[in-house]
Amino acid sequence: MQQAQVHKIESGALTGRQVVDIARGGATVELDAATERDIDATRKHIDALAAAEQPTYGVSTGFGALAVRHIPAERRAALQQSFVRSHAAGAGSAVEPEVVRALMLLRLRTISTARTGARLDTARALAAMLNAGIVPVVHEYGSLGCSGDLAPLAAVALALTGEGDVLDPAGSTRPAAQALAEAGIEPVVLAEKEGLSLTNGTDGMLGMLVLALHDLTGLLEIADLTAAMSVEALLGTDRVFAADLQALRPHPGQARSASRIHRLLAGSGIVASHRGPDCTRVQDAYSLRCAPQVHGSAGDTIAFAEMVAERELAAAIDNPVVLDDGRVESNGNFHGAPLAHALDYLAIPLADVASMAERRTDRMLDVARSHGLPAFLADDPGVDSGHMIAHYTQAGVVAELKRLAAPASVDSIPTSAMQEDHVSMGWAAARKLRRAVDGLRTVLAVELLTAARALDLRAPLTPAPATGAVRDLLRTRVAGPGPDAHLAPQIAETEALLRSGAVNSTVQDHLGGQS
Repeated sequence: MQQAQVHKIESGALTGRQVVDIARGGATVELDAATERDIDATRKHIDALAAAEQPTYGVSTGFGALAVRHIPAERRAALQQSFVRSHAAGAGSAVEPEVVRALMLLRLRTISTARTGARLDTARALAAMLNAGIVPVVHEYGSLGCSGDLAPLAAVALALTGEGDVLDPAGSTRPAAQALAEAGIEPVVLAEKEGLSLTNGTDGMLGMLVLALHDLTGLLEIADLTAAMSVEALLGTDRVFAADLQALRPHPGQARSASRIHRLLAGSGIVASHRGPDCTRVQDAYSLRCAPQVHGSAGDTIAFAEMVAERELAAAIDNPVVLDDGRVESNGNFHGAPLAHALDYLAIPLADVASMAERRTDRMLDVARSHGLPAFLADDPGVDSGHMIAHYTQAGVVAELKRLAAPASVDSIPTSAMQEDHVSMGWAAARKLRRAVDGLRTVLAVELLTAARALDLRAPLTPAPATGAVRDLLRTRVAGPGPDAHLAPQIAETEALLRSGAVNSTVQDHLGGQS
């Protein structure tokens, strides 16, 4: 794993950008000295409660519906280990390493707020495992988004104690004990309260939300780009994107999207070619004309979800939690509803942005609506099929995105003998959003591939400098118009290009660094 900069965790403070850098970019973490002192000071309150005769939940009792049992001191280490073993009950495929790294980081961040009562040695061991590139195997199913992401976080806690399986820095599955030993990390023997401290958080949901927000922000810029290219390819007008028209409906996302599309089209020879009085086109189709309204609404939804993520990144999620005066109090802050709702909300405009991109693609392939382009952009229509089936693929993905837009958070299945009688399903909302983000990238890749081919077919008319530069960038990976070629690799290459960030950088260069 490539090592990048070191991020200090100071009283649990992290930004979304840091989460992405550490989870995905391999950056490392370091506990601030003041934070370490705070963690130590808070632990003294837990030690005092452990020695007291009066039982305290999570310290000297069982868990969940078994909280009525007081556990004697000599059995509490076994209690903690039993807790993480039994709670590491996930099933299904292993989730992506970047998700696991995000939830490890965010659990460490919460411990660093000095509200959980975990020991400093435990926090240091978790940081060391993260920095060593050891990734516990976490399974797809096991979190209901309430009482924390229990099974996923328990899998991490179990690995921290030297049990279970992990991915080593080379990506091979290994027993945790071996990987920890090779990294020089001593397995943790959990003390009172630490089973809860390591598992009772929204870290998986939050990590996936932060990663999705990062990806969606970039993909929304791509959607504005592909819309602009499609406007050119379909001989549309740029006049509807003018600032004075957009100002009549003052949604900030709409204004940003319209401005981007307008600037992307600046200097387009194709648009200029039909701007004169002889042009009989009065209005473009909605998928062209209303792009800022749809893309802008998606942008405003992202802004809302970013606010939710920022608040959660400032939160201390545990139950019970240690307060400033040393009290240890039960609470409901582990409930994932705020994140689940935001995750579900994002999936709706994402599907709509994809649906609009599919409509633009379809117009470029239909001779009745493409204004002079060959059928399906084929080199020899009839002999060649052009992008006909690429559109099928795109339409299939859009249909899946519509299914993924159905909310997970409206469901709830009571668990733990009805103690946990309402759950958020936030983990499920996050998992389907990750799939939806990948689907949107595929949809936009097909539109980009199609629009670039259409622009080539408009020659000798020239596209705008910005859209032309992106078309030229794509041509470094995918050949231009010609007889039918194997399209699946072309779609994959275009997706990889979008994932690399090179298209966003090219657009930024032509927009003067403005978004």
